[in-house]
Amino acid sequence: MNTFSVPSDANVTPSPIKLDDIDLEIIVTLKRDGRTPFAQIAQRLGVSTGMIRQRYQRLLREGVLQVVAVTNPLLLGFSTMAMIGIKVEGARLNDVAEKVAALEEVIYLVLTAGAYDLFAEVVFRDNAHLLDFLTQRLRTINGIRETETFMYLKIVKEIYSWPDTTNNEQRITNNG
Repeated sequence: MNTFSVPSDANVTPSPIKLDDIDLEIIVTLKRDGRTPFAQIAQRLGVSTGMIRQRYQRLLREGVLQVVAVTNPLLLGFSTMAMIGIKVEGARLNDVAEKVAALEEVIYLVLTAGAYDLFAEVVFRDNAHLLDFLTQRLRTINGIRETETFMYLKIVKEIYSWPDTTNNEQRITNNG
């Protein structure tokens, strides 16, 4: 399973990785089209293909980039998607989060501030699968106080990258 790791101490924020213009341009290019050949990136930036390959490997190793195949759950037979808000008993948060994260139907899990301690994004074959998950698996985890399920009716926006806060995308669009 590909996941970005989170420190066990929720108060610790990882330090940003130092990236130069070449790193940033590799990232922006691959965000647009993850299959862009290294040779094409190298030619546009005026550097060697080997340099792009090395930089790419370093970005993977340091956790800046992650390569995954993004699938459409509906085309794979999962017709039901939902977000589940989970309230947890006091000191059990990390333990409950680990157990919920281990459930195969959970595709995204976050610790939150607010009415719920956790939000879990989940996918199911159908409503019967969801019902079984809620009653036979999720509710049996010690430390879960309450859940609320928010069924997805329609996904309006779905993206897999964050906005570029360095204005590199604008610079590449204007210069590249």
